[in-house]
Amino acid sequence: MDRASERFAIDRRGFLAGAAILLVWPRLARAADAPEGAKLPEATVRLLESSPLVYISPLRKDGTESTCHAEIWYAWIDGAVIVNTRPDGWRARAVARGQDRARIWVGDHGRWKSHLGPDNQGFRDAPSFEAVGRLEKDKALLEKQLAAYVKKYGADFDRWHDEMRDGIDKGTRILIRYEPVKAGPPAGSKG
Repeated sequence: MDRASERFAIDRRGFLAGAAILLVWPRLARAADAPEGAKLPEATVRLLESSPLVYISPLRKDGTESTCHAEIWYAWIDGAVIVNTRPDGWRARAVARGQDRARIWVGDHGRWKSHLGPDNQGFRDAPSFEAVGRLEKDKALLEKQLAAYVKKYGADFDRWHDEMRDGIDKGTRILIRYEPVKAGPPAGSKG
């Protein structure tokens, strides 16, 4: 092979390698940005399987908590917290605009918002984790969630059942799947 052919072969390989990197790079970049799932402590998982409430607060882009908190019914399905909420509610709006990170505390500590006196911050001593939320309209997931609600909340859920089921089709309800990405500090720690 003469020098010109050899140089062309090297340039061609370099070009092909560069082209391959350009084609694959967006996928690699998205994969690097994608959060890794968190392995939650067994005690937290057991609590997620039994607790009637979680407390959710969206996280701002800088990682600080939003001022919006809420105690909310949920289902623990396939390693994710599933909530059924209004699409105009702050949880859904936060996820829809890309503020998809949230901190979730597990346990029943009563209503956090007080109409008289200071707010109840007892939930902050509960096991917690960071999660990434995404909006869902999957009918199979909805059916799993509704079945979990019937089992967990019984008669208290009766008045909400039809609204939550029919609301997905009507656009008045939406599911949010929160997948754990970072386990929080142990319950009761201030870290």
